[in-house]
Amino acid sequence: MGVNKKQPRKSLSHGRPPNAKPSRTMSRKASRSLINTHHQLEKQRQQAAKKGDKQAEAAISANLAKLGGIAKYQEASLQGQSVDRGGDTSRVLLEWLPLEELKNAQQRIRMLEVGALSTRNACSVSGVFDVVHIDLNSQEPGIQQQDFMERPLPKDEAEKFDMISLSLVINFVPNAEGRGEMLRRTLDFLRLKISAVSAAEHLLPSVFLVVPRSCVDNSRYFTDARLQELMALLGYVRIRAKMTQKLAYGLWTRTDTRVPFLADFTKKELNPGRTRNNFAITLKRIPES
Repeated sequence: MGVNKKQPRKSLSHGRPPNAKPSRTMSRKASRSLINTHHQLEKQRQQAAKKGDKQAEAAISANLAKLGGIAKYQEASLQGQSVDRGGDTSRVLLEWLPLEELKNAQQRIRMLEVGALSTRNACSVSGVFDVVHIDLNSQEPGIQQQDFMERPLPKDEAEKFDMISLSLVINFVPNAEGRGEMLRRTLDFLRLKISAVSAAEHLLPSVFLVVPRSCVDNSRYFTDARLQELMALLGYVRIRAKMTQKLAYGLWTRTDTRVPFLADFTKKELNPGRTRNNFAITLKRIPES
């Protein structure tokens, strides 16, 4: 299977919402309610668009606007992820690393943080990483405004990364196929071998992946086991994991070997139930050249 055989990339501009400056006036309950309602309406809008029902799509868009539109949604999202609410997911990553050894290492870990909210999170100020921050709509000078799916491919090993952070990013991609393509594309940006950062060579190169817990334990079409199966197809093995009430964390190390990819990784019902969500990740097989 040729990893470097490229297919047209889909923009994420309609996926993870852009940043907004956080407000401190919205309660936790109000922000959670607004986010959930927005997600439900956006899902309905996409379904109407797929069916070509322009009238229904317009009506749902009007309801989204009544909620305050994308600006209010961004405010709620940032409020829920703010540091004072315990939302800095990068602190979990630091718990998994040999920090003292890394701080004394001659070379820092080069990280690409996709969907960066701040240049002042725990990883960015740890002294362990050299971080390149990108987001669809940057609201901070140190964050490049860039779509990961459109980021130019590295010209050489020096432009590649030791680690890629995808924290609460995959779940904002609007469709299952796009989520799979994002995970596949990480292979283009990661070094295959790590030698300079010896203190963490057993952890690198890797992807730090964080998703809402409901994506892997309350979906009709997706489970934690299904995630491990998909990542194995790409050549990743999870070496660290943590599950909280709201989030599922994982550190996935890239290996030299990949599971034979003989067919498309498709969406299939695994857990029937009216209360379950429809989160899924799919991946098309690229035929051998």
